[in-house]
Parts: sequence; structure tokens; C-alpha cells
Amino acid sequence: MIVGRRSRPLYRVGLVLAIAVLLIWSLAPIYWILVTSLKTEKEIYAYPPTAWPETFTLMQYGIVFGRTRFPLFLRNSMMVAIGTTIAAVVIGTLAAYAITRMRFVGRAIVARAIVAAYLLPPALLFIPLFLVLQQFGVIDSLTGLVLAYLTFTVPFCTWMLIGYLRTVPTDLDEAARIDGANRMQVLIHVLVPVAAPGLVVVALFAFTQAWNEFLYALIFTYSEAARTITSGLVGMMMGDVFIWGQVMAACAIAIAPVLVIYLAAQKYLVEGLTAGSVK
Repeated sequence: MIVGRRSRPLYRVGLVLAIAVLLIWSLAPIYWILVTSLKTEKEIYAYPPTAWPETFTLMQYGIVFGRTRFPLFLRNSMMVAIGTTIAAVVIGTLAAYAITRMRFVGRAIVARAIVAAYLLPPALLFIPLFLVLQQFGVIDSLTGLVLAYLTFTVPFCTWMLIGYLRTVPTDLDEAARIDGANRMQVLIHVLVPVAAPGLVVVALFAFTQAWNEFLYALIFTYSEAARTITSGLVGMMMGDVFIWGQVMAACAIAIAPVLVIYLAAQKYLVEGLTAGSVK
């Protein structure tokens, strides 16, 4: 007992140090992006580099918004991410409800297949997926990107919601059915309100996956009109010339929406991640 008590302060100090190291490791790139985006061109390429801008300037942001196609890329990313999130949450909710509440042959196999589909690396799917999208005539379009992103967001949303809906008592369904509600009414008016925290978590992760995706956005689009932020940033790197000021300003803007959404929905995110374990 004495040894255990003496080791507690050391444990706490070690835990704090480990958290501090991980925090610095995570925030250092973001800090450098923001600092570099606020520097002048001369200071960006100065040696040794400065950890803090000697002269603050918003010139890089002005160039990004006024002289590049970045506003178009930003709009495209927002449209694709929002469209993917809505479609993935709706489809995932319906699929999760069918697997957890309906009895049919092969239900367990379908659930495992959904998990297996999510675990498949995107690098293995982009060639057959490209052929499929080409047959539908949606290559180099925002619609094509949304359809491509659904291949990994729908399995993820379904898998998450299956685990969440299983924690919701079936007595709620039975009570609603006794009152005359059909399955769709039970889902919309009973299960969705109860599972709202879980739906928020799923929507946040689906939005983040669609917003950050790079491989499909690079392969399935080739014109600037359909480029998203991740693929559009490649155009700012001309050969071996890197316009670091503009690139960092664009990266800072790209980080902002996801950061704001997570900070605003932090309460619901924590509730959604923990609610299933206490029901």
C-alpha cells in the first residue's frame, strides 16, 4: 500500500507529461501552418526560420481568395461533404434499423459484410469504382464524388449505428407498434430522437471523412470545376516550386470548418460516444 501511494504522484506526472507530448505533437503542425500563413514571402523563405511572424500580414489569404480558384474548391468540398453526410446518415440509419430490428435470413452475414466493406482499402477499389462511375457518366462531377464517398461512409455509419441501436430497448418499438405506428413511424418518431447523440457522432465522422478524402478526389476529377480542397491544393505546387505562403493559407482555411464544427458539437460528440454504454 505504501509503495502504491508513493507511486501515484509519479504516475500522475508521467501521465501529464505523456499528454503534453501528444498535445504538442498534434498541435505543432497546425501552429506552423497558421504562423507561416501570416508571414511575408521574404520571412517565409528566411533562414533560420522564425517561430513567430516579425510582421503580421494577411496577404497570403488575399492572394488565395482573390487570385486562385480556391473559393471554388472550398464550395465544392462543402457541397460534397454535406451531400455525403446526409446520404450516408440516412442510408446508414435505415440499414442499421433493418439489421437490428427486422428478422430475415442472412442478417448476421449482412452485418459482417458491412464491416468487411468498411475495412477494404480505398486503393483497391478506385479502379473498379472508376469504371462504374464512368458507366453512369458521373466522372469529373460532384455527384460522382458523393457516390464514391458513400462506398466508405455508408458502411462506417451503418456499423456505428448498429452498435448504438442495439442498446435501445425494443420495448419502445413494441409500445409504438401497439399504438398503431408502422415501422417507418417507429424509426422516425421513436428511435431517431433517442439515437440523436449517436446520429450526431456518425454525421461528424462522415463529414470529416468526406472533407479530408484525397485519393478519390484526385483520381475521379480532372477539371478545376469539380476539384475539392484536397485535390485543388495539388495545383498550387507547380513542379518543384512550392508557394508555401498560399499553400499554408489554404490549409488553414481548410482546417477551420472541421475545427469549428467539432468545437461547437463537442458536447453532443461526448454524449454520443458514451451514451451507448450507459443505456
